[in-house]
Amino acid sequence: MVIVLGPEATPDNIVAIVDLVNDAGGEAYVTRGVSRTIVGLVGDVERFENLNLRTLPGVHDVLRISAPYKLVSRQNHDSRTVVSVAGVPIGGDSVTLIAGPCAVETPDQTMEAARMAQAAGAALLRGGAFKPRSSPYAFQGLGEVGLKILADVRAETGLPIVTEVVDAADVDLVASYADMLQVGTRNMQNFALLQAVGAAGKPVMLKRGMSATIEEWLMAAEYIAQRGNLDIVLCERGIRTYEKATRNTLDISAVPVAQNLTHLPVIVDPSHSGGKRDLVLPLSRAAVAVGADGVIIDVHPHPETALCDGPQALVGSDLAELADLMDTLPALLGRTRTKGPVAAPAGV
Repeated sequence: MVIVLGPEATPDNIVAIVDLVNDAGGEAYVTRGVSRTIVGLVGDVERFENLNLRTLPGVHDVLRISAPYKLVSRQNHDSRTVVSVAGVPIGGDSVTLIAGPCAVETPDQTMEAARMAQAAGAALLRGGAFKPRSSPYAFQGLGEVGLKILADVRAETGLPIVTEVVDAADVDLVASYADMLQVGTRNMQNFALLQAVGAAGKPVMLKRGMSATIEEWLMAAEYIAQRGNLDIVLCERGIRTYEKATRNTLDISAVPVAQNLTHLPVIVDPSHSGGKRDLVLPLSRAAVAVGADGVIIDVHPHPETALCDGPQALVGSDLAELADLMDTLPALLGRTRTKGPVAAPAGV
């Protein structure tokens, strides 16, 4: 059951509702969105119905949600959510390009990749300071040094930062630098991490697990929402199948399916799904055409020497085509490209 509060609801109204639910033997989880506050109830629904919740001050509606994911379900949202990341919207009428290096390696490499991303029209900068890798011998990221590099690049370019957090113990550290926290495919069901990022007060990008069903993906988002954070962006990044021609199999149908089930924005990662540079732009076109709210793409100034995922990174010669894609294809669908900060000349 979900209680939808009106804009007139006061903090005292919310406390009174939570206390009433607790006294009835239930649990109440308060989730604050941009336009309204929702209280999710866990417990005996029949007992809750005897509390006359609709008559309480500040209550706009009380809904019984049949989906197992109560807070992220479309059943309690009339319109789709737009998530704001340091003023940059994801969702709504625009399509957002997020781009940058898969891993932060050096200050120069990260700055050059950020300039490439900006030249292609990116509104947000991706970059990994912590890198969960399949091999313990592979590059694991620079940690806080990498976060500081990202912060320096943000200060010069104006691009808000999207970066991955891999351990609940690191959430506060990463949140002190990042504008958006990313939970990767390997951690989609790391429930302690999901709860920690949900309580961090920053927007979250949740990548679909490589073997996860869409319902499991949305249930993972529910863990974040239950800790009071509805600023969640879902990212389809390809699933593991028997096919070896691509790194992963992009489940393009997941975009409209998820959008029918949840009010959260849904974006696509064509870099990690295809795993090859020549597949990134075609998969990006497919993502925008199917209605994705954005794409997140790897770029690197020198992919042949990249410490992580060089074969899938776009290079300078790809940027004009990527920029043209983001300027023209959304317009055919009645949408626009999300505008990011204008790039200043290098060295200014």
